Amino acid sequence: MKLKTKLTLFNAISKLVIVVLFVLLVPVLIKRISRNYVDNNLIKQQKKFLQIVKTQGIKNYIPDGETYGSYYLPLKEEYLTIETDTIPGHKIDTIKNERRLVEQDTIEYRILSHTFNVGNHKYLLEIGKSVATLDDTSAPLQNIAFVVLIGMILLTILADLFYTNRVLNPLGHIIKTKLIGQKFPNFGSYKEVKTSTSDFQYLDISIHKMIETIEAAFQKEREFISNASHELMTPISILQSKIENMFDREDVADDLKVRLLEMQKILNRLKSITKTLLLISQIENEQFLKEDQISINQLLQEVYDEISVRLTDKNLTFDILVPEDVVLINVNRFLLFNLFFNLVNNAIKYNKPDGEIVITTELESGSLIVNITDTGTGISVEDMPLIFNRFKKVRQSMQQDSFGLGLPIVKSIATFHDIKIEVDSVKNVGSNFRLIFPFQLIKK
Repeated sequence: MKLKTKLTLFNAISKLVIVVLFVLLVPVLIKRISRNYVDNNLIKQQKKFLQIVKTQGIKNYIPDGETYGSYYLPLKEEYLTIETDTIPGHKIDTIKNERRLVEQDTIEYRILSHTFNVGNHKYLLEIGKSVATLDDTSAPLQNIAFVVLIGMILLTILADLFYTNRVLNPLGHIIKTKLIGQKFPNFGSYKEVKTSTSDFQYLDISIHKMIETIEAAFQKEREFISNASHELMTPISILQSKIENMFDREDVADDLKVRLLEMQKILNRLKSITKTLLLISQIENEQFLKEDQISINQLLQEVYDEISVRLTDKNLTFDILVPEDVVLINVNRFLLFNLFFNLVNNAIKYNKPDGEIVITTELESGSLIVNITDTGTGISVEDMPLIFNRFKKVRQSMQQDSFGLGLPIVKSIATFHDIKIEVDSVKNVGSNFRLIFPFQLIKK
């Protein structure tokens, strides 16, 4: 999963947690806020009432000869009562919820109770507000708070997404241009990624230095292989010429000729290895042009004509099921011939007697796929990652006259043409090499 996706998911999940906590806590908070608001109003009404009593007296609320006075608003939502408090030493100043029986209805009120003195008399004041009205105001407040919260979270998610994309954009650019976008090990010139984040600047410079080191190492290896191959060809050719001249001499004994023949075989093998290494070096240094236009069917027929003699040794059948109108462009004919030759040669070398080799094509998502399938010994799971390594001979090749360079040549040629290679193999059943040619190489 990409870092940008992870950060976006984290932001979204964290905000979702906030929403859940808010949903759970907001009723309690709103209820507490509403209660505090009501309590403050009750205290204000108390102070206002006491101020009126101080200036106008108590008779406006308790008529002469009465000890009790009550006043209810319509719908019984609020009330105010005053009564004479005859309990000696009694003093109260509280706000709490209590139930009251009003005209045969039991209603819960938030009640402020307060004792005060007027003249020589003590009175008990009660100001109540229906708890139901608190719930009526709490629900709309909760809805408003919830809508506001959702809106704010959506805005913050968009802001986080925008900011995350902006901050991580240099990182994505580094990955695309310095890693994914490069043809390994040819990296090209260095281009600085513009960013104000010091960590990304350090990462960009570090990757560049690492790439320079890798590229230098590969260049040295290429130069060594190329120079060594060229230098080896001369003494090998001289030795071969001298051995051939010794065969023409009459004074050379037969047992010496046998040894000379063994030496000549060794020199031929060494010459073949040297030529192969030189070919790989030339491919990797891109010393070949890609200007040819070829028919795959015709190219495979040429491979068959050159290698058909070996098919009879194991009585193998060879089927080319490729349409004649499948044509490749912007390729190198010589290299593609070597690619197919090596794959077919391996299919023959590791096949079973009376086996078969089938070459087919198919189109998939605009790409051309060439399948080379055999009924050979297959490749083991542990050997599969090593088959394209130079001089790494897997168990099957150890039993053959092989240098371990056939498939590395195939890999180098495929990379040179941007051809992908996929291998499916089952032990003792056979192998299938899939060559995926990009649409740029296919003639429309």
